[in-house]
Amino acid sequence: DVNIAFANELSMVADRMGLDVWEVIRLANRHPRVNILQPGPGVGGHCIAVDPWFIVASAPDDTPLIRTARNVNDQKMHHVIDRATTQIENLVAVNPKARVACLGLAFKANIDDFRESPARFVAARIARKFGDRVSVVEPYAAALPIEFSDTGASMIDLDPALETCDMLLVMVDHDVFRVRSEEHTSELQS
Repeated sequence: DVNIAFANELSMVADRMGLDVWEVIRLANRHPRVNILQPGPGVGGHCIAVDPWFIVASAPDDTPLIRTARNVNDQKMHHVIDRATTQIENLVAVNPKARVACLGLAFKANIDDFRESPARFVAARIARKFGDRVSVVEPYAAALPIEFSDTGASMIDLDPALETCDMLLVMVDHDVFRVRSEEHTSELQS
């Protein structure tokens, strides 16, 4: 959680400074004793997103770093929502019929586990705000979770999302997203 919090905090700082966090991390990781993890929309799952709070509760005076890491990772979800909202509002100002796809709801790539998923939280907030212009692509789910009820958002497959959506918010790095988007980009360039 602490290692992920560092990557997530670095991504928020880089964002505010106009830097490419992926390039910053790539360059920093060239050092043999540096291994900065990849940032994401937060931290999810049944252990990392929950268990640190048990440690904090057991020793509250001795765990400021663990508490801070948990807070940073929880805040990252709100940062992503704010950034996505701004991007979508800018797009809609130019194209009032713009459609947005949120790619992924799982808490990590290539699984069907949505417990404590920051991607699920972010996508649901985006759907609540932007309604039926939002589509969700999650290859590991048959239907949208309950928090999407009454938002107007719909679940679609990846190919229709690539063809019909004006913006893709990649929330989870499922292999199928990477492979299919590379194929789609090649098809467009042909």
